[in-house]
Parts: sequence; C-alpha cells; structure tokens
Amino acid sequence: MLLIQILQIVVALGLLNVWVLRYSKATEFRGGASKNLKEEFQAYGLPTWVHYLVGALKLGSALLLLFGLWDARPIPFASGTVGLLMVGALAMHLKIRDPMKKSIPAFLMFLMSATIFSLSL
Repeated sequence: MLLIQILQIVVALGLLNVWVLRYSKATEFRGGASKNLKEEFQAYGLPTWVHYLVGALKLGSALLLLFGLWDARPIPFASGTVGLLMVGALAMHLKIRDPMKKSIPAFLMFLMSATIFSLSL
C-alpha cells in the first residue's frame, strides 16, 4: 500500500502546485505560447467556464487524494477524475500541435492516476 500512498501525495501536490502556486506563472509545459493557466485554456480554444470547471475538478481531486490517506473511499473517484482530465489535457496538446515535451507532465500524471485507480479497486 505504500506505493499508492506515495502516488496519491505526488499527484495531489503536483495538481496543487500547478493550480495554486504556478497558476499565473509561465512554464515550459504550458500549451501554445501561454504564460498562465487562463491563457493556456484560451490557446486550446476552450471557453472560460471550462477553465473553472477543470480547476475545481483538479483541486477537488487533489484534496480527495490527500484525504484518501486516511479514508480510502474517495480514491477511485479522485484518481479516475484526474486520469480522465489528463486524457483531455493530452488531447488539447495534440489539438494545437504542441511539441511532445509539453505533454510529458500530463502523460506522467495520467500514468500515476491510472496506477492509483487500479490499485485502489
């Protein structure tokens, strides 16, 4: 069970890092030429409400994964949600023809979420 707990912490802190600490900062992994998360969703051609919905789902899932360290019930839901969102992130990078390098974080988050999901069933 130690592997699943480590992955829960890594995924949760990764999501919190992107959506709280680095929300307004440019990174080399942002889609297109965006300099923050709002611009990234615009680069993908997504409406503003999708940005807020995805943010709420990612932050909520991060918190549920951390809560899951004490109570395992929300782990499948939270990791499944993150996994699906990462599939969407990968699709958006492909849509705007980003270099593969920009997809690496989403791909790794997908793999970790899929592992958490499969081990939590």
